[in-house]
Amino acid sequence: MKAIRLIFFALLVTQAIQAQVVTSSPRNKPTSLNLEPGTFSVEGMTPKPIVLKVQLEAPMYPTSKFQGALGSFAPGTLVTLIAMSDTAYRVRGRARHGDVAGWIRQAEVLSTDPNLATNLKKLYERTKKVEELIQNRQVALGMTSQEVQASLGKPSRTSAKINAAGKEEKLEFSIYERVPQTTTGRDAFGQLVQTVVYVKVEVGTLGVSFKDGVVSEIEETKGNPLGGGGVQIIPPPFVF
Repeated sequence: MKAIRLIFFALLVTQAIQAQVVTSSPRNKPTSLNLEPGTFSVEGMTPKPIVLKVQLEAPMYPTSKFQGALGSFAPGTLVTLIAMSDTAYRVRGRARHGDVAGWIRQAEVLSTDPNLATNLKKLYERTKKVEELIQNRQVALGMTSQEVQASLGKPSRTSAKINAAGKEEKLEFSIYERVPQTTTGRDAFGQLVQTVVYVKVEVGTLGVSFKDGVVSEIEETKGNPLGGGGVQIIPPPFVF
């Protein structure tokens, strides 16, 4: 009988611990999102988290389709934006029943930026384009110095000039390609074998000029590192 009571007590303790784990997630802890089609995350896209104010009683849903409300946010509640769709925001904050993350209608919150949804979509498209440029080691007009160096690496030369219009900076990058070379030798049994090795070869240099912190001019100072594809243009960074 005593053993049965001990087992029952252990089950109660385990259930209490599990309930505490479910209901005590930190308010500011990043949430791992399995985003639905047509939605995207905005966490990390802006220097600071975007905080919105609930203006109406806002039901909170598990998906952006507004089905099966899980609770609601009271008017005046401050929530942190973590994702969005065309009509909904995924937010994190304190609902009436505790700290949660879920989807609410965009019309139910206020922002200091009346064009927040439109600007976030533009920023998302820009972020995707910059990531693609960096992955392909390319540059475009409108990129920042940090983005250019993330794509091309450390500049081989830096210069700047100051005039009445302000400060203009220029970075010069050596552009390399990995060129295959075949070498012939003998293996441990004396047989001839060929080995392909890749050698880093400079194919040109690229001059990148900046005005007001973004790329204003790209110049091939040696060779043809742009490859004849022309200069790409992206919007400058958005300020929130």
